[in-house]
Amino acid sequence: MKLGRAALGLLLLAPLARAVEPISLGLALAGVLTSYISYPRLYCLFAECCNHKRSLRREELQRDLDRKLFGQHLAKKVILNALTGFISNPKPKKPLTLSMHGWTGTGKNFASKIIAENLYEGGLSSHFVHLFVATLHFPHASNLTLYKDQLQLWIRGNVSACARSIFIFDEMDKMHAGLIDAIKPFLDYYDHVDGVSYQKAIFIFLSNAGAERITDVALDFWRSGRRREEIKLRDMEPALSVSAFNNKNSGFWHSSLIDRNLIDYFVPFLPLEYKHLKMCVRVEMQARGYDVDEDIVTRVADEMTFFPKDEKVFSDKGCKTVFTKLDYYYDD
Repeated sequence: MKLGRAALGLLLLAPLARAVEPISLGLALAGVLTSYISYPRLYCLFAECCNHKRSLRREELQRDLDRKLFGQHLAKKVILNALTGFISNPKPKKPLTLSMHGWTGTGKNFASKIIAENLYEGGLSSHFVHLFVATLHFPHASNLTLYKDQLQLWIRGNVSACARSIFIFDEMDKMHAGLIDAIKPFLDYYDHVDGVSYQKAIFIFLSNAGAERITDVALDFWRSGRRREEIKLRDMEPALSVSAFNNKNSGFWHSSLIDRNLIDYFVPFLPLEYKHLKMCVRVEMQARGYDVDEDIVTRVADEMTFFPKDEKVFSDKGCKTVFTKLDYYYDD
């Protein structure tokens, strides 16, 4: 009876922990979980368990990327190969670290969502996937020291509970410089840090920094009549790391994560063209259970704005506002 009440208590604590994530209840919940570590099978009947995560299948990940991420051949290739290679390695030497760069609406958040969904049934809602938004969780520069301590405690506690934890840092271009360096020891080539191994964890950074460089390369290819699919990672990755490192408005400004080569891939997300917006509209229609109406698809895409001013090649908001514009045509 006592154990049954404890299991029920854990069920009640789980949604509360998510509501105040990422800092407040971390240590308290970790203590409760530790108390019942002797009963893992029973606990896993009532709550999500780290060892019950999904088995990553390359074919399913490839299918999700192809169906949901448009105009991003470089990002899809990097994510597919990096993630499957990392997960299949029983003894990685360091955590997998991806830094995704590009304008708003190009698919960075969507790509992180796909990764989470392919590793955990709950996706972004999983207890083992942790999202930090710079302007929400770390708003005040005056609290930088406090944020560093909290961030280290949260990551240490969650990796201790689940080695395959995923940490996503959004709005890196708005993060206070120096804060992200607090996690540098966790990303380095150490077997253990204070008794905890971080080698199976995954860290994903999302940023607008470097988007100008990505656009310049994509525009050069377009003006020369070359297909965007001909763009190679080597055309962008070195410039992206330098751009993020030297950008004073970026959380990576002079960061030891870049200086010590701890980021495995700088992943460019190309600006989207008119045809990609139409793909986004079609997928959203299908997701809402509507038949695809090509007339509405065209009308929604035509309402978007494009740049450069004269050539109008790329959407200035990507697919971000496509979904709200679609609401106008299905206003019940």
